[in-house]
Amino acid sequence: MKNDLIVREPELYFDSIHQELDNFLRDTFFTHTFGHPLNIIKNVTLRPAIEVIQNKEDYKVKVQLPGVKKDDIEVEIDNDFMTISAETHEEKEEKKEAEHNRRYHTSEFRYGKYQRTISFDQPIKADEADAIYKNGILTITLPKQITETKEAKKLKIKEE
Repeated sequence: MKNDLIVREPELYFDSIHQELDNFLRDTFFTHTFGHPLNIIKNVTLRPAIEVIQNKEDYKVKVQLPGVKKDDIEVEIDNDFMTISAETHEEKEEKKEAEHNRRYHTSEFRYGKYQRTISFDQPIKADEADAIYKNGILTITLPKQITETKEAKKLKIKEE
């Protein structure tokens, strides 16, 4: 049995530092520029925040996915790995005049793709996994198993 529940990925800590530096530079040099579209970053994959709880029988994983619709979330389970993918889209105004003259003073909303892969110290029973999405939080229950399976399974997400 491994010492850690989740395999650590040191390079991911640097992502946070880069994000903080980007925020500092953007806030310092662009917040007072009228009409500058702030924080509109295309083709960026975001890492959603997670909470993993392990007990004797299963893992419980909570994932923050604010502003994501249930149908835009995909969960794939394969032995002792789980990958969560989602996408948010910028809402467009219906008025043509507002669309052409839209200017941002500031925008901290994030649009784009979310993806997170989590590895566990034991294989999980993909057929018995359960997922519920409520108020921007995806909660996944993953029962542990003794033997490994070779086939990946897509998990259906229910809405409460």
